[in-house]
Amino acid sequence: MSEPNVADLFRPPVDRAMRTLDRGFFKKTFPISAAAVKQKKDISAFRQVLSQSNDALNLPRLSLLQEAPNVPDTKCILLRPEIKHDYPSTWSPTLTELANQSRVELIPYDLILDYDYWSYDQIMSAIVPEENQEMYFPKRFTEVGHVVHLNLGPEHEPYKKIFSQVLIDKSSRNIKTVINKLSNVGDENAFRTFKYEVLAGPDDLMVEHHEEKCLFRFDFGKVYWNSRLQEEHRRIVQKFVPGEVVVDVMAGVGPFAIPAGKKRVFVLANDLNPESYAYMEGNITANRVDKFVQPYNEDGHAFIRNAAANLFNQSVQAGIHDSIPKSAKPPQRQSGSPKPKKFSIMNRPQVPSHFVMNLPASAIDFLPSFIGLYTRSPVREALGGTDPRTLFAPHTADKLPMIHVHCFCPKFPTAAESEEEILQRISEKLEFKIDRNMMKELDGEVHDVRDIAPGKEMFCVSFRLPAEVAFRQDEDVDQVDDALE
Repeated sequence: MSEPNVADLFRPPVDRAMRTLDRGFFKKTFPISAAAVKQKKDISAFRQVLSQSNDALNLPRLSLLQEAPNVPDTKCILLRPEIKHDYPSTWSPTLTELANQSRVELIPYDLILDYDYWSYDQIMSAIVPEENQEMYFPKRFTEVGHVVHLNLGPEHEPYKKIFSQVLIDKSSRNIKTVINKLSNVGDENAFRTFKYEVLAGPDDLMVEHHEEKCLFRFDFGKVYWNSRLQEEHRRIVQKFVPGEVVVDVMAGVGPFAIPAGKKRVFVLANDLNPESYAYMEGNITANRVDKFVQPYNEDGHAFIRNAAANLFNQSVQAGIHDSIPKSAKPPQRQSGSPKPKKFSIMNRPQVPSHFVMNLPASAIDFLPSFIGLYTRSPVREALGGTDPRTLFAPHTADKLPMIHVHCFCPKFPTAAESEEEILQRISEKLEFKIDRNMMKELDGEVHDVRDIAPGKEMFCVSFRLPAEVAFRQDEDVDQVDDALE
């Protein structure tokens, strides 16, 4: 018998009317058989033999080696339910041979399974309606520190208290609180926070979350955080080169900025939410990246212009210590003494290499701030009379910065249609036509980040800021500034 069928035989008791969790209800006795091993020295070998012969019971999270009932100081090996201790016709040749040699004795065994044994899925399957169970209890959820975050619909209402408590009980991690989101992120305020209800555990959303070997501390109820974006955080940060400058326009508590700082990338990190700014400051200190990450609390439109100017107005240096390569270590170093290190200085460049705009609901609306970025205030004042074009290739080794803008898009039948729709929106905001051919010239890509909901996807569009946009000089530039104020 295959393993899934065996597992089906050991399901928990069912109560479709349960609305308050009763852990004691989930206790059930299964009469099976076992092979009591006569000699202790044979236990390990017989366990392996009976597993290989497919006689041993194979259930997840259950040890097949147990104390033999009514036989002191004797171990027994649990057997598949088809094997009956008092019906030799159900025994395999291997089991028959061991029994005939009096090396094992087949005995009855009452296998008792309870709430602690069964998984979250198994417990909930015994409570919600048997038809269309996928609809009635969530199998996908987000963990942030000690908090589980759910997005529930009306169909979950009768069971939400039960499965939130089962989630806490069955979590392999230190989960203490389960919450349900009551509003869409960004629908009610610009800080991307949401209303929530506590389904189980204390109303304590002050979390510590680890990602990319970084520690993030924040109040999940006051800032924006999405653990499902961990791979996207990693993907973007991998594009950064040590010594570059990254301008993180909507930085949150630092999921891009902190790992970037760890790899010695200079980051100007901004968020409009004062709470996010405060926690980002703390995370910068906790992760010891204050030499590389500088926090700001500004409007995103103004920050794009100010950040480009600040790179000229503020000279920043980072002193770093690196271990000296083994070949250069002095051989006379005594055991236990500190490893020798070399000290060096990294100077922050005056031009950014990347702008990150992770506000998918509205980041595209911030693109007009790049129109004439290097020809208007405040960058113009910072440059004095310097021609901004001479700061970039071919006059220097620096290219114009890459823009990484996240956005939502309706789900179209093909990826090409999604890409066309997004590029059209970007073109309108930049007042510059960007199509597939232009994307190639701009080192661009349209990356499908993840599905958000049925009919809705999240994308990240990366492209190099076009020179025609960055250096635009016409009377409309001032009108763009006024419109963004």
